[in-house]
Amino acid sequence: MRLPFAGKEGFMPAWLRSKPSWPTALALSIAACGGGASTAPPEPPPPPPPLPAEVVLAAGNIAKCTTTGDDATASLLDNLAGTIFVLGDIAFPDGSAEAYANCYEPTWGRHKARTYAALGNHEYNTGGATGSFDYFGDRVGPRDLGYYSFELGNWHIIMLNVNDFTVDSLVPFTGTQQERWLKADLAANQKQCTLAMWHSPRFFSSDTPGWTSSVYIKPIWEHLYAAGVDVVVNGHQHHYERFPLLNPAGARDDAKGIRQFNAGTGGESTAMPVAIAEHSQALTDAYGVLELTLDYGAYSWEFIPVTPGQFTDTGTGTCH
Repeated sequence: MRLPFAGKEGFMPAWLRSKPSWPTALALSIAACGGGASTAPPEPPPPPPPLPAEVVLAAGNIAKCTTTGDDATASLLDNLAGTIFVLGDIAFPDGSAEAYANCYEPTWGRHKARTYAALGNHEYNTGGATGSFDYFGDRVGPRDLGYYSFELGNWHIIMLNVNDFTVDSLVPFTGTQQERWLKADLAANQKQCTLAMWHSPRFFSSDTPGWTSSVYIKPIWEHLYAAGVDVVVNGHQHHYERFPLLNPAGARDDAKGIRQFNAGTGGESTAMPVAIAEHSQALTDAYGVLELTLDYGAYSWEFIPVTPGQFTDTGTGTCH
């Protein structure tokens, strides 16, 4: 019996000719189910190369019309490259427009284009640090707030508004808008290395027996420590001082601790303290600036005095 599609020898209808043979169909079925050779995901792109190291030049307690220490430190800056950070008590006596125009501008003012600022207690002697916000603009943070952050090379820089007027027994840091901002900033930070700066230190030597730490600053340190911040620089005490790696309670912690510097040697006045803080490792009343070289995964420091050879302090550290 002849089949309906039978005709010439070798004839096959189009619908059957279009179907793959069973080995081909099986291979296609296996491939569709994930069998056979797999294609590996592409390799992630390599991380960007490290950026060049950046130099930070920091000091607090800067300008006063009746002294010449600020003239000397400003002359020091004339020959030092880097980004300048003034860490509070910038223009004595009160941070007014007159104090900036008459005392700060003729000295450190010539470096204004490369300067960022943190506010000190003297800036609030006029009531609201108006003179500082007018003078520095966004280089001291958003108006009436005074805290901000930015990236500098391989490092994240945090500038806080912490001084006797903004954080003390009557104005705790906990629960403030600044605390909420700091927590969010630390959570968003993608840099391995972080430097935080403000005016009033957590640990310090002083001219008052028994007074070598501030409990009001501890909550700030707790946030920084938990986030792995590497270095803190302050500018309130009228001397230069360096501490080893410490935790917020003030105990040595070489694994996760923060290294703190106080650089209150910008020119207004200095004095050697009488109450020496536990763990204080370097201390001087010489006028000068702290130079930090911020590299990829590491940093180094040098205190540069106005008078060569008067005092020296150098060292290196690595980021967490």
